[in-house]
Amino acid sequence: MRMKPDAKDVAYPSTMDSPGTIIAMPLNGDLELALHQLHRPFVMDRQTQAIISSSFPTTINSGVYETTSSLAFCPACPIEQIGDITFWRDYGLKVNYVAGAMANGIASVELVTSMAQNGMLAFFGSAGLTLEQVAKAVDQLKAQLPTQTYGLNFIHSPNEPLFESKLADLYLQRQVRLVEASAFMDLTLPIVRYRLHGIRQNTHGEIQTPNRVIAKVSRVEVARKFMSPAPEGLVRQLVQTGDLTEEQAQWAKLVPMAQDITAEADSAGHTDNRPAVALLPTFMSLRDRIETEMNYQLPLRIGAAGGIGTPTAAAAFFAMGAAYVVTGSINQACIESGSSVMTRQLLSQAEQADCMMAPAADMFEMGVKVQVLKRGTLFPMRANKLYELYRQYDSLESIPASERQQLEKAVFRCSLAEVWQQTQRFFLERDPAQLDKAQRDPKHRMALVFRWYLGLSSHWANSGQPDRQMDYQIWSGPAMGAFNEWAKGSFLERPENRRIVTVGLNIMYGAGVAMRIAFLRQQGVSLPRGVQRIRPRPLDEWAALLNQ
Repeated sequence: MRMKPDAKDVAYPSTMDSPGTIIAMPLNGDLELALHQLHRPFVMDRQTQAIISSSFPTTINSGVYETTSSLAFCPACPIEQIGDITFWRDYGLKVNYVAGAMANGIASVELVTSMAQNGMLAFFGSAGLTLEQVAKAVDQLKAQLPTQTYGLNFIHSPNEPLFESKLADLYLQRQVRLVEASAFMDLTLPIVRYRLHGIRQNTHGEIQTPNRVIAKVSRVEVARKFMSPAPEGLVRQLVQTGDLTEEQAQWAKLVPMAQDITAEADSAGHTDNRPAVALLPTFMSLRDRIETEMNYQLPLRIGAAGGIGTPTAAAAFFAMGAAYVVTGSINQACIESGSSVMTRQLLSQAEQADCMMAPAADMFEMGVKVQVLKRGTLFPMRANKLYELYRQYDSLESIPASERQQLEKAVFRCSLAEVWQQTQRFFLERDPAQLDKAQRDPKHRMALVFRWYLGLSSHWANSGQPDRQMDYQIWSGPAMGAFNEWAKGSFLERPENRRIVTVGLNIMYGAGVAMRIAFLRQQGVSLPRGVQRIRPRPLDEWAALLNQ
């Protein structure tokens, strides 16, 4: 069987042999080949590193190998067995690999479609888009993916509560059954209303919730809220508005807000820069305590995100107990993303330290920051300057004239009056209450003007506007530099070869190889340096390996 890169419906090679079958596999002593054939276990001699058998025999009937004292066993590690198999089974996937939602449609309809058609989960990046744009994306996905699993982003919008409520309405009206909740600092009525809409009890007494939430969080206190049932106060509000019945309110006490919680470590975009090796175990311990307290019908699962740009990084998360992994930065560099060619080119050149924190457009006044690329753009420096001015002054008029002139010339490239006119037109459609507040509060008016730049900078990057390259806001984390280093010298070094399914399957296949290498090392096997290298391969090469 031959797989073409990112073709629709990639056929995964069969990785499960009949129980008890002894496979005749002439490996010819090629240890690297044996390691990469993930579906085949093998036995090797630790001293000579010779491949002895393609199965684990109870005895070795040989004049040389009379005992198993010098032998090491390498188990099969098919990619569908990496992580928690209940995750991919529940969502109708083939592997535990997820592409997270990147805002402004960077996680595009094309990206989501390609992932879904090849047995992986992806979330459309609806944050930062208008309701009309999100509705159009939902309709396109429903038309192209009538049966496959996919989801959309449900981002917390503390400065625009009306928009968050309208987004919940849209998802409920369009029967969007899965969302990735991100950037939440506390639970809000819209996300609770979405989660509990249609909750029911079947004839077996099991509580069923048609709408599912995968929560991506980086703080323990927020993780606890998503692992717990919906807050009683918000549930009572939904009963009062007629969104829930009294019976449904009682059922709501028996289910968590999210069965799946993604521990988001140091990542692109919204991030608290948390270290993964501390965050993931913390979430797992919290899960264990809450499961003991609540005795849920279904177990909670913990996934991992942030810093996953190589097979070894994914393998490390899985070895720590992650049910699934979520990638972000590296997906933006793929050709199916909503990013421009210029943005993908800049990302392909990024190194480990080529990112920094800058103010977030959606939570500017709160001081929340996002992680962005600093190589090839002046955006993070200019955005941080805007936040300094916001903290220092109470209105646009109180900013010194020299500073205002510099903003108009170098950053906005138009007068502050023109920026305010464009800002008014935007919020008249999105959230008129923001304009009412701006009339009463000059400092809020200043914030909206500054958010004009922060919001458009990501659109300039996505559209590839050539005269605004120095103002591109490109969300990126350390994973991008790690991926580029791993891809050097391979076909994935070139941006035009980075396709979302090719990247995803290389990470999962490579993770399987890394886990087999680790298993042999635990048995005292010292592998040659070249054998341990996990290089990117076109999908047809992986198919050939797995079908030998």
